[in-house]
Amino acid sequence: MQHHAIKPAEYLNYVHDIDVSGLPDGFALDRALSRLDGRKLIYTNGSVRHAENVMHQLGVSRHFEAIFDIVASEYRPKPDPAPYAEMVRLHDIDPARTVMIEDIARNLIPAAVLGMATVWVRTQHDWSHTDSTGDHVHHATDDLVEWLEALPN
Repeated sequence: MQHHAIKPAEYLNYVHDIDVSGLPDGFALDRALSRLDGRKLIYTNGSVRHAENVMHQLGVSRHFEAIFDIVASEYRPKPDPAPYAEMVRLHDIDPARTVMIEDIARNLIPAAVLGMATVWVRTQHDWSHTDSTGDHVHHATDDLVEWLEALPN
C-alpha cells in the first residue's frame, strides 16, 4: 500500500482468491470447539472473506461470533499491539479470561502483555518460530485439536 500504491481491497481479494478445498477434514476441530464454553472470535491478518471461506470448508463457522480482520485493524498487521487493544475494546473482551491461539509465536507477545493466556501452535515453518521462547508463550502444541481435547471439562 505504502510503497507500491496498491489498493488494499483489490490486493486482499487477489491473494485470498484461493481454493481451500484441500484443507483437512475439520470434524475433530468442530467436536473440540463444541466442548469449549465461552465466546470465540477470530483475529486474522487476512480478510473476513478468507476467514469465512476457511471456516466454512472446515465446518466450524457456527462456533465463531465475530472476525477481527486486517481491515478492522486499519491494515496494521499482527503483532502491532494497537489492533489487539482495539479488538479487546470493540468486542468487550476481558483479557484475563481470554486465550489467544496463534501459529506465529511473536504474534502472542501483545496478547500476553494484555493479560491473555496464550497457546502457540507450532508449525514446520521457520518464520512461525521467531520469538518462540519467552514468557509470552504459555502453552505450545503441535496439534491444536489434541491440545483442546486434553483440556478438562
